[in-house]
Amino acid sequence: MMAPMDDGSHRGGKVLALPPAPDAIELRHLRAFVAVAEELNFGRAATRLFLSQPALSRQIRSLERLVGCNLLRRSTHRVELTLAGDALLDRARRLLGDLDDAVSATRSVGGDLERRLAAAWEPLDDLTAAGPDLQALRDACEQLHGQFEMAPGVSVRPVIAGGVPSLLLSPRPELAPTVLLLHGGGYVMGSAFGYRHLASALAAAADACVIVPDYRLAPEHPCPAAIEDAVRAYLWMLDSGVPAERIVLAGDSAGGGLVLSVQTTLKRQGLPLPGGTVLLCPAVDLTYDEDIELPAEPQPAVSVAQLRSFAAAYLGDTAPHDEVVNALRADLTGQPPMLIQAGTGDVLGKDAHRLAEHAAGFGVDVKFELYPVTTHDFHLFWSFLPEAADALEKAGAFVRRVRAEADAAPRSRTR
Repeated sequence: MMAPMDDGSHRGGKVLALPPAPDAIELRHLRAFVAVAEELNFGRAATRLFLSQPALSRQIRSLERLVGCNLLRRSTHRVELTLAGDALLDRARRLLGDLDDAVSATRSVGGDLERRLAAAWEPLDDLTAAGPDLQALRDACEQLHGQFEMAPGVSVRPVIAGGVPSLLLSPRPELAPTVLLLHGGGYVMGSAFGYRHLASALAAAADACVIVPDYRLAPEHPCPAAIEDAVRAYLWMLDSGVPAERIVLAGDSAGGGLVLSVQTTLKRQGLPLPGGTVLLCPAVDLTYDEDIELPAEPQPAVSVAQLRSFAAAYLGDTAPHDEVVNALRADLTGQPPMLIQAGTGDVLGKDAHRLAEHAAGFGVDVKFELYPVTTHDFHLFWSFLPEAADALEKAGAFVRRVRAEADAAPRSRTR
């Protein structure tokens, strides 16, 4: 018996084509359904989508009318998926994920992201920490951060933490601060106010209250002023009743190096270490003795000359090989679990690689994540760079895991 000829009308192995989905089904309907199906709670799903609960309910009802069956079973106490809803959930997730990937790839090919990243860094081009450049550098840094909005739903308020002016950012007012974020800026620029956008994104991703201290900057206040301020803010968190095991120290760029300086100082002083460490494109070696590999194209956001000027301003009389300021020279035995994230085109990418290997050599539980991005400190651009948003989601998951493990275990470290 001869097999029927394929005339091209059959695709994907299907003999009969399924009827098309109603044109009126929109992405917002599917995103609403997936959020409710994952949360099994309309209130939490509405918060996640930044919608009112009635608006979310209307979207779900519209979707059910369009597909012609009930997707959720509701009662006063619980929400459950119907068999139809269960059948839709995985397919809707895949569809939305594929669409997000397609948009991300299209933007990358079109070069829009690269142009936007270059434009964001442009105000800092060629400025150093020397002479009249210093104030221009600080102004340009605030200009860069001022382009970005905070994550929706995150509140901000000032606080004096151990004598250090700071900001608290939280998605929920009842949360105690469990994340200490030390901002980047080469130790000579940056502020808690400017870093509200990054702190708010981490707070939302981790469902945590984040404190950002306005530590003193060099060259007016060289090392160890920034370390002292960060330690005071950390001890304030402990004095507020937060167990050390529930605290995560996080930092981007120079803030990552400062995090490790703080933890080395805590260890030296016999003080309790935090439960985890998040390092975002960390700058951990201020010697710059070794050749730094610069990507040929595009030009790096931070030049070697700038990095050296920042280090000179910060170090003062401190030797760049001192383990307090150089984690690659430090004994990291006993340090908490560590998440390190870096970009493939980062001028300081080698620092992150070397740190991961160095920490693992001392038995530290290290997770290293590399993202295909062309700029240093890419997390700053989470509002439009998909890789940055993904990285912060994973950082948030790390924070939540540290907190959950601390809650599940008996307290072993007290001040």
